Amino acid sequence: MTPRCEHCGENVKKINQQVSVMRKEIKNLRQTLDGAVRAHRKHLMSLQTAMSKIDLTGHDKKDCTPSSPSLSAQDALEQGKIRMVPIGYISSCFSMKNGTPRQPTICGTSRAQLQIQQSVFNNPEHALVGLEQYSHVWIIFLFHKNGHLSYKAKVKPPRLNGQRVGVYSTRSPHRPNSLGLTLAKLDTIQGDTLHLSGIDMIAGTPVLDIKPYIPEYDSPHTRRVLDSQQHESNRDLPTVSENKETSSLNFDLDQDAQFKLEDSRNDKDKDEGLYLRGKSETCLSLTHSQTAGAQLFLPRETVSLLKEVESFVNKDETSPPDCKSKNRFSDNVKTEPPALIMDWPCYDGDSSTTIADWIREPLVSSLDVHFTPNAQKQLEEFLPAHLSEPSDCERPRFKFLRSPEEAAAAIRGVLSADPRSVYRRTRCRDRLFFFTLDTADITCWFGQGFAEVLQVRPAGSQRPKDPF
Repeated sequence: MTPRCEHCGENVKKINQQVSVMRKEIKNLRQTLDGAVRAHRKHLMSLQTAMSKIDLTGHDKKDCTPSSPSLSAQDALEQGKIRMVPIGYISSCFSMKNGTPRQPTICGTSRAQLQIQQSVFNNPEHALVGLEQYSHVWIIFLFHKNGHLSYKAKVKPPRLNGQRVGVYSTRSPHRPNSLGLTLAKLDTIQGDTLHLSGIDMIAGTPVLDIKPYIPEYDSPHTRRVLDSQQHESNRDLPTVSENKETSSLNFDLDQDAQFKLEDSRNDKDKDEGLYLRGKSETCLSLTHSQTAGAQLFLPRETVSLLKEVESFVNKDETSPPDCKSKNRFSDNVKTEPPALIMDWPCYDGDSSTTIADWIREPLVSSLDVHFTPNAQKQLEEFLPAHLSEPSDCERPRFKFLRSPEEAAAAIRGVLSADPRSVYRRTRCRDRLFFFTLDTADITCWFGQGFAEVLQVRPAGSQRPKDPF
């Protein structure tokens, strides 16, 4: 090949590289343009909404018609135009998105407080009466730190390590309506303030609503278990038909026979003749109406006695010839299938819950978390929250966490789930990772299958520089 051809080949290679780079840039510009168009549409909608509230004279329509706010709010609700006001704001041990758990079960020791605003209720504490009877509550909130207004139909969950799925099959915060839902443990209620744990919300999160968690309604598994228990309990309750004329159960059991039956049950070595005599003197009559009659439940003592009598009657036919009495007794005894009384609908096997495979078996495995001796020593310097110490004490203090051990468990919970984004996990794997927990700034780095905490310093102190 001539030198000229070699030179042309190098130029072609360079041109191909430049074309590839240009294609990537064009793709990025298109994505930026799409996001700008969506943001522009949202701004136009907000302007139209604001203009609709102002008449041609420049006055607010609410000022012109005092009775219109309630009507306009009702009309807006019927038209699907929803207006929501936060009932309070979260005060959490997580002050920024970086390092905040993606799900509440990841860090069970995380703590937060929610104070109901007085602008919502004149007496906020009255709205919480009775909520102390529940152990967990649903928190409906807004993702106010999304950082941009755009959203996409497909997202990349961190647990899928870059694979795309539909946004409605995930719990991504980037959604058309940035609503969040979390199940938090209700530790205690003090006045108008809820003390929560096991949360995944950062400080300042606007809360829209609180609902108690009721397993019988919210958990399909619990409903199936309770339904099965109800079915089994009803199977053990025998029912008899009430006679249409007498409206009572004819249960003729001679008192002398009862004593003989008790004696025969307590002392099996007694004379069999006496035992059979008690049997022949016992007369049980259960009349069954041919028409639909009312059903009665027997007491447990009567049920147990009926079972003993029935087992005694159905014994082997090796008894003395008192057949008439025996036949008459067995003819009068009629057992009926138990009635199934359900307080809630029956859930069969079709009501079992299913979830995506990547939830139970994520592509990102759990990490082992280690502390360096220096980080462990620094963590032990922190004082627990609400611990009475002199005000001039120079040791750092937690605001929410109750002990250094609880803080260590929270750090392990956060890091074991690998809080890094897909970009940081693939492009910045050698970089240090920082996040804030309560009043402590945590510095760590990630290796192959583990995370190591390097430093725990009071929040606000100068962080070490990344050497990479």
